[in-house]
Amino acid sequence: QVQLVESGGGLVQAGGSLRLSCATSGPTFTTYPMGWFRQAPGKEREFVAAITPSGSSTYYADSVKGRFTISRDNAKNTVYLQMNTLKPEDTGVYYCAARPFGSGSAYSNTATYTAWGQGTQVTVSS
Repeated sequence: QVQLVESGGGLVQAGGSLRLSCATSGPTFTTYPMGWFRQAPGKEREFVAAITPSGSSTYYADSVKGRFTISRDNAKNTVYLQMNTLKPEDTGVYYCAARPFGSGSAYSNTATYTAWGQGTQVTVSS
C-alpha cells in the first residue's frame, strides 16, 4: 500500500507562488497515476491536476490551467505541484492521491483514487 505525505503549503499573497511536494513510499510508485485535489471550507473536494505514471501526460482543472504545473520524479518517488499566480480562491487543503493503473475512468474522478495523503494547507491572501 502506497503512503503519501504532502508538504510545502503555507500563507502567500495573491500573485505569489508555492510548490507542493508529495513524498511516497512503496515499491510500485512508478506504476501509479497521481493526482492533486483540494478542498475549501464548506466545499467538496475537487480535482486540480493529474499525471500519468511516466509523466508523459498531464491533466488540469480549467480553473488552474496555465497557472499550475504537475510533475513527478520517479527516481525520488515524489510528485510536485508548482502553483503560480495564486488567487484567494485557490485557498484550501491540498491532497495528493494515487490510483491504480488502468482504472479506466477520468483522472478527475475522486472515487478512483485509493491512497490519500493527510493534506497541506494553502492560504492565499488578497
